[in-house]
Amino acid sequence: MLRVVVCVSGGGTNLQAMIDGIKEGRINNAGIVRVISNNRDAYALKRAEENHIPGVCISPKDYADREAFHKALLEAVREAEPDLIVLAGFLVVIPKEMIAEYTNKIINIHPSLIPSFCGTGYYGMKVHEGALNRGVKITGATVHFVDEGTDTGPILLQKPVEIMEGDTPEILQRRVMEEAEWILLPEAVDAIANGRVEIKDNRCRILKNRKDSGVS
Repeated sequence: MLRVVVCVSGGGTNLQAMIDGIKEGRINNAGIVRVISNNRDAYALKRAEENHIPGVCISPKDYADREAFHKALLEAVREAEPDLIVLAGFLVVIPKEMIAEYTNKIINIHPSLIPSFCGTGYYGMKVHEGALNRGVKITGATVHFVDEGTDTGPILLQKPVEIMEGDTPEILQRRVMEEAEWILLPEAVDAIANGRVEIKDNRCRILKNRKDSGVS
């Protein structure tokens, strides 16, 4: 079984999509072993509790400096012995030490079609505001592996979402979640859990059948 740690800062709707995916059989051979939040008031921790998943808050406010916070965060991850770390709305810059230790074992979901509206400054509602301000007709979501850049790792899955007349950032955010994020994330975890993901030359392939070496 693929041991999954989910890192989240807010409501945890993508966490819930994964929980539901496991219960409904859309995610096989995987289980969430810990939820980590940097926000002790995050509803995601409540979702974890309701589903009997160990949850912990590692807040930068509780540490003297960023280095101490990063050390505590990495230790909380290590304790869970994960095979995969999922960043599901985690508004924290991942320390380089974690990226190095878990190379090709960290994925993130971003609410746009990368490389559009991504990178430094594009997070949360700012992504949807950027799409609407630019006047694009199609947006969407992307699941990608995490490297030391910002939204620059290999792209695993993408799904487009149409922008409608009269959309506000809030309306668009909801549609992107419902039509893309909550679909893509379970698909991505299932593909990884079942050894169907191959990475070569910074590009991902999802195979129809299991590859014994899994993610490489």
